[in-house]
Amino acid sequence: QVQLVESGGGLVQAGGSLRLSCVASGSIFSISAMGWYRQAPGKQRELVAAITQDGTTDYADSVKGRFTISGDNAKKTVYLQMNSLKPEDTAVYYCNARTEIVDYWGQGTQVTVSS
Repeated sequence: QVQLVESGGGLVQAGGSLRLSCVASGSIFSISAMGWYRQAPGKQRELVAAITQDGTTDYADSVKGRFTISGDNAKKTVYLQMNSLKPEDTAVYYCNARTEIVDYWGQGTQVTVSS
């Protein structure tokens, strides 16, 4: 079992920045990659950014150049630095941890960007 706890969401004006954090605990040795997904009202959950154990990253086209995912193995934490936020970035952001058997999810943190 892996437990994920997110923090860092909130309300910000367009053009502003936020940093999300996700702390993993439990069977973290089984994790092969971690990422951030988001779900806006009436839309499907979508990948925002992901990072593998060797540091390879992947981003949705809509956030490239604005968001940066990073990890701190010592703190078992993954971060999502979000800059130049847009109203369309408004969503619930979920931390994800991938293993060979199953994906684990955090409880989600709300990000609201006002215009």
